[in-house]
Amino acid sequence: QVQLVESGGGLVQAGGSLRLSCASSTIAFRLYAMSWYRQAPGKQREMVAIITTSGTPNYADSVKGRFTISRDNAQSTAYLQMNSLKSEDTAVYYCHIHGTTHWGQGTQVTVSS
Repeated sequence: QVQLVESGGGLVQAGGSLRLSCASSTIAFRLYAMSWYRQAPGKQREMVAIITTSGTPNYADSVKGRFTISRDNAQSTAYLQMNSLKSEDTAVYYCHIHGTTHWGQGTQVTVSS
């Protein structure tokens, strides 16, 4: 059973930064694209960022220029650096092995204005 464990969420003021981590138990981590999603109360889950196996990132327009996705294949870990946070970034953030049914448990990010 593949496990994804997120960490790094919390409460931050608008304009602040957080770094989320997603540690994977799969030894095949390097073979998969990794993505981050978020779900705000009353809204659908949306993809925030994705990084390919070769390290190419892509971002939702709402976070472009503020968030950076990265990966460390040796550590089987994906990251999401979030800068210039806004209140509308408040959500539960999930990491996901793209194209599979494997999701993390989610980590809460709350941005106070």
